[in-house]
Amino acid sequence: MAVNSEQRSLFGEILDWLLAPLLVIWPVSVALTWLVAQGIAARPYDRELGEMARNLGLQVAAVKAENGKRSRYALAPEAAALLRADANDTVYYQVLGLRGELLNGDAQLPVPELEPGQTIVPWALNFRDEEVAGEPVRVAYLWVAPEGMAGSTQMMFVQVAETLGKRARLTNDIIKGVILPQFVILPLAVLLVWMALARGIAPLNDLQRRIRSRESSDLSPIDERRIPDEVAPLVRAINDLLQRLDQSLSAQKHFLADAAHQLKTPLAGLRTQAEFAQREIDEGRSSPAELKRSLQHISLSSQRAAHMVNQLLAMARAEDQEHAMRRSEVNLSELAIETVRDFVPRAMDKRIDLGFEGPDESGSTLRINGQPLLIRELIRNLVDNALLYTPEHGTVTVRVVEDPFGQVSVLQVEDSGPGIPESEREKVFQPFYRALGTNVDGSGLGLAIVREIVQQHGAELTLDETRSRREAPEGQGPGARFTVRFAAHPLLQG
Repeated sequence: MAVNSEQRSLFGEILDWLLAPLLVIWPVSVALTWLVAQGIAARPYDRELGEMARNLGLQVAAVKAENGKRSRYALAPEAAALLRADANDTVYYQVLGLRGELLNGDAQLPVPELEPGQTIVPWALNFRDEEVAGEPVRVAYLWVAPEGMAGSTQMMFVQVAETLGKRARLTNDIIKGVILPQFVILPLAVLLVWMALARGIAPLNDLQRRIRSRESSDLSPIDERRIPDEVAPLVRAINDLLQRLDQSLSAQKHFLADAAHQLKTPLAGLRTQAEFAQREIDEGRSSPAELKRSLQHISLSSQRAAHMVNQLLAMARAEDQEHAMRRSEVNLSELAIETVRDFVPRAMDKRIDLGFEGPDESGSTLRINGQPLLIRELIRNLVDNALLYTPEHGTVTVRVVEDPFGQVSVLQVEDSGPGIPESEREKVFQPFYRALGTNVDGSGLGLAIVREIVQQHGAELTLDETRSRREAPEGQGPGARFTVRFAAHPLLQG
């Protein structure tokens, strides 16, 4: 079974939208945790380093001057041992005199450069990051105002530095304590999301099974009580489609049943006349007149059957949406004139005055957008219906009226027949319906085809009487007038 490459899984798409942000946020969370852990780990060690630098500064400031000069500062052996006692990190210190000369400590420890205009604040503790012997260190430094030199602008400089081993280990411990549980939580969260999503779409799977288990003939509505609210609009739309499909199938079944019934009569006549003629020939009682009469009945029945089949085909063409969409510019007057010419011999046989009123082919200024074959079929059925119901010496008029404003083109077919009562005017457009009190030999499909074609072209169809029953001449009825209004546009001059 081929799988549509454009088909997407709703389950997979929702899962992607739920997990993708989670998988993107997790690395960001790790990076933020690392930065926060660095700050947490640096804070106590910076405090300790700052205390070491401040204590060293206090010791340096207390050294007495000899002969007005500061002597070289010598860190007490106990203090030096304490600075070097850290087994995890290397500690550096440096003491500079009033002129910036090295009094004690490590010469490789760099001295920070003062920015232009920077003011030195005595005893203000500062921190910076540096490198010593290619190894990163954290430095605490301050300027010291020596005792006994109040008001002097000269100050000594003290800084203490240590490598970052303890800080790195504490940072790693914090990260491990925070991140490692996430490696357990993240898969658990994914599993819970998967289970929740699977449970959430379970009603959809149940709905799918219910629909698949239905018989093909079951067009009853789907039960909406056991479906989620989010899916209810879709189920209602499906139920609406099922209802319309059921109505359409019912109409088709009714149509086929009526068509079979209508075809049965002429076919039965054909068979009866053929059997009668054969029996007469077998018994030797046939005469040319009787055979001719039987053949005439057979011809009439075959004509009825052929007309019924042609009307059924026309009905199928009228209902074909794709066929109706193939449209072009149509000259309504030209098609009406051609149809009238085709029906003139039949009108003469029935002694009916068949005429046309309106512009000729060259004088028409409006065009309608339609399917020419269907428009011709519409006119033929209206004229055929008028000739069927109009008595001898009656009149049938086909009229095309063009809107002077170029918006509408109107087709009218009116007759002097018995007319159609107002109570039956809607029913006559139903398939196989015939007006009461008439014995006309027709298929009952003509006006149904007309209405279908009108609907396909977005036109407007009305039915009324040509005159009141009191005004009708003796022997004639009020007549019927069918009016079809098409949207039109002026002829483009080439």
